[in-house]
Amino acid sequence: MSSSTPEALTAVVLTVSDSSAHGERSDLSGPAVAECLQKHNFQVVSSQVVPDDRIHIEDALMRLVEKARLVVSTGGTGIAERDVTPEATRSVCERLVEGVAERMRLEGGKKTPYAALSRGLCGVRGRSLILNVPGSPKGAVESLEAVIDLLPHALQLLSGNTKHT
Repeated sequence: MSSSTPEALTAVVLTVSDSSAHGERSDLSGPAVAECLQKHNFQVVSSQVVPDDRIHIEDALMRLVEKARLVVSTGGTGIAERDVTPEATRSVCERLVEGVAERMRLEGGKKTPYAALSRGLCGVRGRSLILNVPGSPKGAVESLEAVIDLLPHALQLLSGNTKHT
């Protein structure tokens, strides 16, 4: 990691999409999420695409939390049969941060009633935070922007910096 970029502001992006993983469709959400993170001073150190498969998602999440303090996954958060990102995330997280996901749905609901169908989670594994956002580029960025200002503080807390001023 670069000495000019604090460890707490490193991120990786995981796109969960059968069609993108199989080369049938370009990944638009992953790059949109990466651009949003960079705009908010996160250094995106890696990106990856995996199919909508629980084992692939779990394996990727466990690897990626070793590379960065924030893992943002995009896709697989709906209610379709292949949407298993929340289940994979829940299985690798030690604790959930329900308020972050609630805030994403609350803010999303101001733009579309379909936000209520998103099952994305936010959770902790070790000293890293895992955040699920929807698979559409617009929904992914809007969800991330709804909580992006909370993330640096959450990462500070996970680093043990729990002093209040």
